[in-house]
Amino acid sequence: MGSETGRPRLRRVTLELVPAPSDSPTRTSSAITGLERTFADRLPPLSVPWRGADAPEPTLLVVNEELAAALGLDVAALRSADGMAILSGAAAPADATPVATAYAGHQFGGYAPLLGDGRALLLGELIDTGGHRVDLQLKGSGPTPFSRGGDGFAVVAPMLREYLVSEAMHALGVPTTRSLAVVATGRGVHRTGIEPGAVLTRVAASHLRVGTFEFAARRPELLGPLTDYAIARHYPELVDLPEDGNRYLAFLEAVIDRQAALVAQWMLVGFVHGVMNTDNTTISGETIDYGPCAFIDAFDPSAVFSSIDHGGRYAFGNQPAVLKWNLARFAETLLTLMAAEPDKAIDAATAVLASFDDRYNRYLIEGMRAKIGLIGTVGESDLIDDLLTLMSDQRADWTGTFRALANELRGDHAPLATLIPSEHIDPWLHRWRVALDGLGRDPDETAAAMDRINPLYIPRNHHLDEALRSATHGDISAFEQLLAAVTHPFEHRGEWDTFAAPAPESFTNTFQTFCGT
Repeated sequence: MGSETGRPRLRRVTLELVPAPSDSPTRTSSAITGLERTFADRLPPLSVPWRGADAPEPTLLVVNEELAAALGLDVAALRSADGMAILSGAAAPADATPVATAYAGHQFGGYAPLLGDGRALLLGELIDTGGHRVDLQLKGSGPTPFSRGGDGFAVVAPMLREYLVSEAMHALGVPTTRSLAVVATGRGVHRTGIEPGAVLTRVAASHLRVGTFEFAARRPELLGPLTDYAIARHYPELVDLPEDGNRYLAFLEAVIDRQAALVAQWMLVGFVHGVMNTDNTTISGETIDYGPCAFIDAFDPSAVFSSIDHGGRYAFGNQPAVLKWNLARFAETLLTLMAAEPDKAIDAATAVLASFDDRYNRYLIEGMRAKIGLIGTVGESDLIDDLLTLMSDQRADWTGTFRALANELRGDHAPLATLIPSEHIDPWLHRWRVALDGLGRDPDETAAAMDRINPLYIPRNHHLDEALRSATHGDISAFEQLLAAVTHPFEHRGEWDTFAAPAPESFTNTFQTFCGT
């Protein structure tokens, strides 16, 4: 399957189940009920029972009422003192045993045999109103056995960042974990200075990662049960396939396809994840972990925002290749399940992995056709490539350009002219209009269809940075205004016009994002 130069030798690590500290009794609350624990019960070597730290003065900063209703939760109960105790990690749901989960992972290409939830607790699983099983997890609730010397806490700004960006991604139609609430704990946390502590409540299809499989692959007795659990939970259509390797090869193919579709969606909306380690690559195909993430303004394939990505490994344009590399590591974990003969397993997995490029390109081109009004067509790849070249050469705003093209169809030429000078874009526009005319559609209908998939409002870095700075100092109003806009990304409202503008170049040239740990 190949490996990266300098990759450390693998070694076995034994996970010892360490009981939660017993210096004080665990508080419980009935504000959240009905939690199940299939992951912890069926795969006990992958988790450690634990409990969160006390929260001196919990304050609810934001709660997602729409998501709470979909989870069958009582918003009033979440807002109560008992609810905030659970959401801060200070108390456990009465019918639940929180756990910290174990996983390994490749971080910036280097293998770490034991990572795990260093500041997170899985409260359990809920069945939502649509019948889907989801995880309920706390992030920033204090140290666990996997904290590796860290304090296990989180602070207000990065937790609000994850809340807002994950909900923006959901509104854009990108598969993602979601955010139920952020609670300020009243605890001061040491970072560059003392910052206000906070806990995020995250909702995910599951927290199974490529890193989970990297951990299990070195424990033969665990790999099979984990894989069967993942298949039953995320790909139930594969459960009845035979165990002679076909089921596990089909599982690999299904994960590769979902992840190819996901990274194509990231590229289509201009999203830079920032920390695409294998422990942040989900089996479900959801985006997870919004640490040093950002959205591009000017189209630049080399865009990097993360303060720790010194070599640009996770740059915007590198994301598809990095994801393929991560999926190769995933394929390696499944080899012993695919066939008894190693060469046969490697050949089968390599053939499936080789399909990633075609899958990704198909999803990307299909999405790009829709963004420029050519949905349902074939070909036109040269038209797409030439537009991207123009946008890159002119450093045109990614989000604004596609909305401006819709305005162009309506006869409003000014928005596009401010992004790409007419002498550069006019020849391309002529070819584009010829292609559109060949479809025989009304231009206004095409423009409206484009507006339904090309957002006006994304979490622009300068607006998000300003909102988080204000929230850190106790004023959450700017955050609430930005949240309202980015969770209605396609709907023009005059009061949100400021959120549609890209950042000044002086801001973009110096802006960095941080993991928040």
